[in-house]
Amino acid sequence: MEAVVLAGGYATRLWPITRHRPKMFLPLGEATVIDRIYAELESIDRIGEVYVSTNERFGDVFATHLAESEYEKPQLSIEQTESEDEKLGVVGGLGQLIERENIDDDLLVIAGDNIFDFELRSFLESFDANAAPTIAAYDVESTDLATAYGVVDLDGDRVVGFQEKPEDPPGTLVSIGCYAFPREVLSLIPTYLDAGNDPDEPGWFIEWLQSRKPTYAYSFDGVWFDIGTLESYLDAVAWYLDGESRIADGASVADSTIGPNVHVMDDATVVDSDVERAVIFPEVSIEAATVYGSIVDEGATIGGIFLEDAMIGAYTRVPDRSSR
Repeated sequence: MEAVVLAGGYATRLWPITRHRPKMFLPLGEATVIDRIYAELESIDRIGEVYVSTNERFGDVFATHLAESEYEKPQLSIEQTESEDEKLGVVGGLGQLIERENIDDDLLVIAGDNIFDFELRSFLESFDANAAPTIAAYDVESTDLATAYGVVDLDGDRVVGFQEKPEDPPGTLVSIGCYAFPREVLSLIPTYLDAGNDPDEPGWFIEWLQSRKPTYAYSFDGVWFDIGTLESYLDAVAWYLDGESRIADGASVADSTIGPNVHVMDDATVVDSDVERAVIFPEVSIEAATVYGSIVDEGATIGGIFLEDAMIGAYTRVPDRSSR
């Protein structure tokens, strides 16, 4: 079996934090979001090559990260796009990757911005038992949330209905961007694309596929985070920190209150401030400020303000007094 980690998006909803950084490299503890996936794929013997599907804009960033890592399986497969409006779509890009890398094996496809606490081994055991396309599914327990995903209707474990981003969801069980396909199904991707079907969201392909081939779902409890917004990322950080705060040894905190679910990184300075539910990148300076529910990127300077639900770009000064 081979694997593809989907990491080709531009994450515009997280700009400016992800304007020059793939969202998969957002920190989660001492590692990054995508490192959790790399580590698990590395530990599964049956998985051979792991193709990391990204774009030309971030190709060098991924190459550097992999060169500095201890992982042996991942290798880059670069889609020839540099901006959001050039994207091939997830299914279109996957079809090209399969052809480009000459993949002819069972295939695990997983979104690189996924955070979950089920074991991929268990998911693959379900795939083996089904001997058919298998998707991972999670109950978001909210029809409002379900409108943003592919909604799954099951008979037992078999998918009998699938609607991609429905306005009026029939349920709250959604596909989470983790798929296992038998090798014989891979040839159906170009068939799907050649028929003029939507090349973007993989849910459209699953909706098309389940009406033609028996398709099954691996439903799991626990947690799942789709890292696409400020709120979802900070929710994932809060889950990881479990109500605690993490202050790097190289950070300096004085006369300040650091509340729960805060990660302060190396060489950051926090003085006379209150910080809660936030990620503070290296070399940030915060003084006489309140920071809540926010990300402050590397080298930014924050002083004398109340900051809530904000994303402050690297080397930004807030407030910016240079123009006064």
